[in-house]
Amino acid sequence: MKPVSKHSESWPLIPFARIIEESAFGPRFSGDYYDLNGNVATLRTTDLQDDGRISYETMPFARLNNDQFQKHYLKAGDLVITRSGTCGIAAVFEGFTSPVVPGAFLIRFRLTKEAIPKFYAYYFNSPQGRANVLSIAAGAVQQNLNSTNLANLLVPRPSVAIQRTVARILSTYDDLIENNLRRIKILEQMAQMIYREWFVNFRFPGHEKLPLVGSIVGDIPQCWEIANLSSICVERNGVQTGPFGSQLHMADYSDEGVPVVMPKDLIGLRIRTDEIARIPESIAEKLSRHRMQPDDIVYGRRGDIGRRAYLMPVQTGWFCGTGCLRIRPNSQAVNSWYLFNYLGQDDVQGIIRGRALGVTMPNLNTGVMASVPVKLPPRDLQEAFARLTFPMAEAREVLTAVIENLRRTRDLLLPKFVSGEVSVEQIESEAAAQTV
Repeated sequence: MKPVSKHSESWPLIPFARIIEESAFGPRFSGDYYDLNGNVATLRTTDLQDDGRISYETMPFARLNNDQFQKHYLKAGDLVITRSGTCGIAAVFEGFTSPVVPGAFLIRFRLTKEAIPKFYAYYFNSPQGRANVLSIAAGAVQQNLNSTNLANLLVPRPSVAIQRTVARILSTYDDLIENNLRRIKILEQMAQMIYREWFVNFRFPGHEKLPLVGSIVGDIPQCWEIANLSSICVERNGVQTGPFGSQLHMADYSDEGVPVVMPKDLIGLRIRTDEIARIPESIAEKLSRHRMQPDDIVYGRRGDIGRRAYLMPVQTGWFCGTGCLRIRPNSQAVNSWYLFNYLGQDDVQGIIRGRALGVTMPNLNTGVMASVPVKLPPRDLQEAFARLTFPMAEAREVLTAVIENLRRTRDLLLPKFVSGEVSVEQIESEAAAQTV
């Protein structure tokens, strides 16, 4: 397949080898080396995100002989590219607190002074760069790259000044995204810390006055209660599955209309909408019992059981898809935000997974979910928890919306910036207009 090329006439195309100073595959070593107390971190293909970010916190450690592996250590500014699986993902290593070696399915490149590594990482991750890389990948079942073909691949070579400008502007978007992701993580950790302190460790305000008493789920403070999930939800349809396949057909889906929440959309305790399916308003209204309202909890009931999201006011009327359960708490019986957090605790998740049906793919039904035991602290304690932590969830929604907007903007600008379709002056002005 002929690589795709569309670049400004002022940007020459050169073999990638022309700007490579040194390249090498990651070393192979036994998985037995993996050790939490190891001395060397290992960067794997799974530690590279699709957008070129490196998840440094997920890297495993290995106990390696420094003399044998020191030549493989990554240096800040090295470009790494995945050569197997989802091949062609590129990232720039920024440095780490301990030595890092690339895994066996990564190729490490050290570029010449005429190349800005960040620019070429963005190029390879752009639609055009990805298409060019995939055009030279070999393998029918699983595509693979080799360093020779990659070295011969034609890549653009604008001036170093232009490369630096493009890399700087796109990095600004990525830095803003990363900062907001860190803020979200802190908010989530704070909310979980309060939950565990109050409702797991039982160190809530006034706990000194309440002794622990036995219950079917272990010791709980005196005055707490245990109830089945169904008894604290609204009557008749408090726990309800999405529509059967006979009620909602593939032909019913459309490009616009009411969002239909599927298990795949439940990511990070919220509903992702970038690939969400939709149905016309008329069909959603015909099956209106499956439409959701604020404070509902939507729960994935197939496959990776435990994924869930809390319905926000802006999601009023969204549709519970076939692979999900909709839980509608009774506001007189339980605080819905407390219940949402309760259902995410490890021991509760274990109970739910243990009751799921199916050998190949676990499945939940309303009967199984309705019988899940729920610890009920006094209502004033539930309300105090919600007052403290729900604003954190609202802030997370705002930050997530900002992140999604930044990603959309970056993804729109990326192909223009790395293809040479716009001049440096246009690059600067378009970026300034997008960030106002």
